[in-house]
Amino acid sequence: MANLKEIRGRISSISSTMQITRAMKMVSAAKLKKAQDAIVMLRPYSEKLQELIQNVNSSSDPDQISVYAQKREVKRVLFIAVTSNRGLAGAFNSSIVKELNAQFQNNSQYEVEVLSIGKKAYDAVRKTRTVYANESSVFDNLNFDAVAHVSEGVMTSFKEGKFDEVYLIYNKFVNAATQEVTTEQLLPISMPETTEPQVETDYIFEPNRAEILDNLIPKSIKTQVFKAILDSVASEHGARMTAMHKATDNAQALKNDLVIFYNKARQAAITNEILEIVSGAEALKNS
Repeated sequence: MANLKEIRGRISSISSTMQITRAMKMVSAAKLKKAQDAIVMLRPYSEKLQELIQNVNSSSDPDQISVYAQKREVKRVLFIAVTSNRGLAGAFNSSIVKELNAQFQNNSQYEVEVLSIGKKAYDAVRKTRTVYANESSVFDNLNFDAVAHVSEGVMTSFKEGKFDEVYLIYNKFVNAATQEVTTEQLLPISMPETTEPQVETDYIFEPNRAEILDNLIPKSIKTQVFKAILDSVASEHGARMTAMHKATDNAQALKNDLVIFYNKARQAAITNEILEIVSGAEALKNS
C-alpha cells in the first residue's frame, strides 16, 4: 500500500491538473464564441456571392465555361487538409487524418499530394506522402487575406494543369459537442444551375458576363476555403472545450477516489498506532 505522503502528492498533482483543464475549457469557450460570430458574419456574404454567380450564369453563354469549372481527365489530385496546430482536442485532428488516409486509398490510381493547413496534418503525412505545401502559419494571424493568398496558389496550380481535382477536408462545425468531418470538391467548381423558370430580367452587364464570372468565381473559391477554416477553428475550440470538460470530470472522480483511499489509509495507520500503544502499555503493566 502506498504511504500517505505519496497519496497526498498524487492528490496535489491531480488538483493542479484540474486547474489547467478548467482554465483551458474557459479559454476555449471564449474563443468558440468569437469563432461562431465570425462564421455568422461570413454566411450572408457567401450566400449572396452564390446568388450573384447563379444569376449571371443563368443568362450566360453555355459554351463559355470558366477555367475553374472545366473538367478534364483526372491524373493528379490535391487534398487540402485542415487541422490545428495544437492538440488536446479529442478526436478533432485524428478524424481528419483518418479521412485523409481513406481518401488516399480511394484515389490510389492517381498522383496525390497534400496541402496541409495545420501542423497536425503536416506531421501526419510529411514522411509518407508528397506535401505540396505547408500553410500552417495562416493560424498565426488568421484573416481573409492570408487564406486568399493560399487559395490563389491553389487556383494557379489548377489553371496550369498541375492538379485536375482539388478537395477540401475539414471539420464542419455543428455545435460545441459535435463536428462533422467533411470532404468537398473545391475545383473544378460545380456551377449552380436553376431548375425553375425565372422571370427574364433585363440586366446590363459591364464589361460582359464572362468577365464578371471570372471575377466572382475566384472570390467564391477563396470564400469557400476561408469558411472551411473558420468552421475548423470553431470545431477545434468546441472539441477542446468538450475534451477539457471530460478531463476535469475524470480528474475530479479520480481525486475523490484517492481522498477516500487516503482517509482509509490514514485511519488504518492511526488504528495501528493505537494498537501499538495499547500493546506497549499492556506489556509494561504485566512486566
